[in-house]
Amino acid sequence: MRLTYPDSIRIIRLPCTGKVDVIHIMEAFKKGADGVYIVGCLEGECHYLTGNLRAKKRVEYAKKLLDEIGVGGERLAMYNIAASDGPKFAEVAREMARKITELGPSPIRRVQGIKGSRVQVKESY
Repeated sequence: MRLTYPDSIRIIRLPCTGKVDVIHIMEAFKKGADGVYIVGCLEGECHYLTGNLRAKKRVEYAKKLLDEIGVGGERLAMYNIAASDGPKFAEVAREMARKITELGPSPIRRVQGIKGSRVQVKESY
């Protein structure tokens, strides 16, 4: 079974979502991403013990920062999906792309004049 998700999704693979830092998330928006979502292991099933819990805290903090600077925390999300659940990954990708399309271009992208729309996902493997 071949899973499909929008072409606007750019996957960045990491060994663990615990490696994602707030600066990486903010940099994605600075470089023109209209939205970012992070996909990690199910809570309690992290191969690195607490990596996904650290990522969750960082995502919540980054959402607050995005709200404060006027970008909107709703452009950032974190999902915990089992590595074996490819259909759920594809469903979340479509859902996030639809949400970002409804929100329109990032205010940062509009100010910088960056063309194109892209949703980024940080995925642990």
